[in-house]
Amino acid sequence: MKILVVGAGAVGGYFGGRLVQAGRDVDFLVRPARAALLREHGLNIRSVDGHTENIPVRPVTRDELTDDYDLVLLSVKSYGLEGAVEDLAPAVGPRTVVVPFLNGMRHLDVLVERFGPDRVYGGVCMVMTRLDEDGGIVEVGELGELVYGPLSDSPVVDLDRVHTALEEAGYTARPTKDIRQEMWDKWVFLGSLGAVTCLMRAPIGRVNRAPGGSEFSAGMFAEAITVATAAGYPPSDRIRGFADKVISDTERDTSTSMYWDLTHDNPVEGDHIVGDLVARGRELGVPTPLFSLAHTHLSVYSAGRG
Repeated sequence: MKILVVGAGAVGGYFGGRLVQAGRDVDFLVRPARAALLREHGLNIRSVDGHTENIPVRPVTRDELTDDYDLVLLSVKSYGLEGAVEDLAPAVGPRTVVVPFLNGMRHLDVLVERFGPDRVYGGVCMVMTRLDEDGGIVEVGELGELVYGPLSDSPVVDLDRVHTALEEAGYTARPTKDIRQEMWDKWVFLGSLGAVTCLMRAPIGRVNRAPGGSEFSAGMFAEAITVATAAGYPPSDRIRGFADKVISDTERDTSTSMYWDLTHDNPVEGDHIVGDLVARGRELGVPTPLFSLAHTHLSVYSAGRG
């Protein structure tokens, strides 16, 4: 299969690089300046043990795209979604599926409206990576998993073919026919952890050690569970157990990429991860006072960045 990875950042660069190493036919859609760097220097991935691998990759720019790709992997930040959709559109032909690995759910509406439900999958990504100052990928934890599945009963590329393209590439690859549940499960966990740590400006352990911290964290988690349940996607026992353990922890410095961005004066995905959950709660008649406060906090921060 011919694969296009949109971007070569901490997520797309990591999984795309692993696919190249596994011998897959992969292009990276990037800006001209990034393309020039990748052509000259390749893509570096530094593992948690400090070992760096240099991977020759094939970058392309928007004007070089053709519509013969089978699979488009989309892993941009939510605030870059609209621009990314415009950039990747020339690559989506009659037999192409777009597999997004963004957090939350709102991006599915954007992609389905543009390309149709038969050309869009849902996806969940679990990875702990960051970009270094030279644009290389740095693993900060041993975690790499992709979960994916079609949104319709008649995708233009079936699930078995997508799985064959993505499996056995140095990370866990898991197909599912219930991808919306998987996405809601991650959103409940990530949204709760992100809202708590961003609003309190501290990792979860420090929050829970403070007076009232544990009750605050549990309350945020409960709001997310209530919204998901009202939407028809009650969290699975697996994610409830995992998330409850992480969100109630008093020792670890666990946080999210949104917290990292907030504390490093970067743009944040506040509307997509936190604000959309508040909006869905409002539509479903579910009060979300703690999430609403977190969304206001993130909105004020974003407005202050200009």
